[in-house]
Amino acid sequence: MGNIDFHSFVNSLSRVIEYKDLYTHGHSDRVADLSALIALEMGLSEDLVDEIHIAAHLHDIGKTGIPDGILMKSGKLNHKEYSIMQDHSLIGYDILKEVKGLKAISLMVKYHHEKFDGTGYPDRLKKDEIPLGARIITLADSFDAMTTPRPYQKARSIEEAVIEISKSKKKHFDPDITDYFLKVIEAQKDYILSIIVKTEGEKSWIP
Repeated sequence: MGNIDFHSFVNSLSRVIEYKDLYTHGHSDRVADLSALIALEMGLSEDLVDEIHIAAHLHDIGKTGIPDGILMKSGKLNHKEYSIMQDHSLIGYDILKEVKGLKAISLMVKYHHEKFDGTGYPDRLKKDEIPLGARIITLADSFDAMTTPRPYQKARSIEEAVIEISKSKKKHFDPDITDYFLKVIEAQKDYILSIIVKTEGEKSWIP
């Protein structure tokens, strides 16, 4: 047991949701990679970057507890369905909270849909009440959702997504983290494009 590669295990665990929801294929990898890039740009400690990277891989693990009819619905969710979908962050927290050494990671998973202005879920936390890692993952998650095609929405370009995120600065996203994200996009766009790959082998984040 001592020879287990923890990161490989976490990466495999994040595949569980992809077996249920094909539209999320590669999503956890992309969010984890971008979250780590942002955390590194911020100068965070190696241990914290590592925790954020792991939490980002696992941020949607709670979707395994969402009914297939809602999780794989091809159109937009109605109000009741959306309310059920929101439970995935709490389910993910419940899955991870008892694992020794994953307390901080479980809280990032729980709060990755909180918004800077307090309008998110599940607890309507705001500003510094939201764990730093969760604030980073929120932005990376939103960016990937914007730039990945879904049955009900066309993928936005990087430029369009950046404009949308900039508009939501201080509302949905931590303004300082947003600035670091913009630096990452400007400085490492080619690298990001090289590591973000769709199922078909095409780049997911199209410039």
